[in-house]
Amino acid sequence: MMKALTYISPGVIAWRQIPKPKLIKSTDVIGKVVATTICGSDLHILKGDVLETTEIAQKDPKKGIVLGHEAIIVVEEVGSSITKFNPGDICIVSCITACGSCYYCEKNLQSHCSGNEGTSGWIFGHEIDGTQAEYVRVPFGNTSLFKAPKGVSYDKLLMLCDAIPTSYEIGVKNGGVKAGDSVAIVGLGPVGLSALLSTKTLNPKQIIAIDMDDQRLELATKLGATHVINPGKVFASALTNKVMEYTTDLIPGREPGVDVAIECVGVPSTFELCQDLITSGGSIANIGVHGKSVELKLQKLWIKDCKITTGLVSANTTQELLDKVVDGSLDPSPIITHHFKFDEFEKAYEIFKDAKNTKAMKIVLTP
Repeated sequence: MMKALTYISPGVIAWRQIPKPKLIKSTDVIGKVVATTICGSDLHILKGDVLETTEIAQKDPKKGIVLGHEAIIVVEEVGSSITKFNPGDICIVSCITACGSCYYCEKNLQSHCSGNEGTSGWIFGHEIDGTQAEYVRVPFGNTSLFKAPKGVSYDKLLMLCDAIPTSYEIGVKNGGVKAGDSVAIVGLGPVGLSALLSTKTLNPKQIIAIDMDDQRLELATKLGATHVINPGKVFASALTNKVMEYTTDLIPGREPGVDVAIECVGVPSTFELCQDLITSGGSIANIGVHGKSVELKLQKLWIKDCKITTGLVSANTTQELLDKVVDGSLDPSPIITHHFKFDEFEKAYEIFKDAKNTKAMKIVLTP
């Protein structure tokens, strides 16, 4: 037996004893969890927004489904097909479980993997038991784990499970950020701040951070933002004018506006703001999860030769990002604000849910 944080029904979670996972397939790995965290998507599940997860949980109400899709593990058992890992290895568990051989994996779109046990690459804590537990079963270990180098803290490694790859792939890479660019990041939660950190590694000329929380803006400045704006303290038109002012005369002949606007909130107003901020030839990289329709200002955008991208993380850049952590060019640990022990899981959820008052960003839980 082991203890795990299980979701039972909307609004109901519990830190409880359940059976310890076992090897099911030859491609499985069983790992002891030594660090895990809570994600905003866990809160969506808890609210009942993810219907398929609720249905799975309610099929076995005495157990529910273990939440979580991020962890650092010590490998305990490996299936007969596992060739890359051995018991005792410390590994990063990717938020995306990839079979490595299906149509989408071969296209490097692991987020849409059709060869695993679920309906997409995201199965942990969504369609199978996740990582917020003392032990976890990792399907397709060869292609869903990354061996951790010695001497790197769990805090730094844990951020490579989801937040940093998400921000880098869907924001920075999709947006085409390059040296000398002007970049606006709208929304400075964990993913927005991760986007700031990974943008900084590419040496842009400007990083303009936009958020309603002054403490987040203060942290953004410490992490490398060149300008910060609180939309709650200026009129919408004044906000746009400020960005135009900051981006005027960056290069002779260049129109004002940012080269890349990265949307990290997921509400109509922030996506619409990004449309107002880009220069000709610019990009809008949408990371935020949207639940409502947004207005597309095509009458203004069509002449700008701009690009709009969306996506779900594939975690195909994790090794690249791990190399940046090892060489010191990327340190995601400042985004972590709270540490808890496993038996404080329910308290940790309350702190994370009340982020407006607790100022929680990323929370790390350890045994």
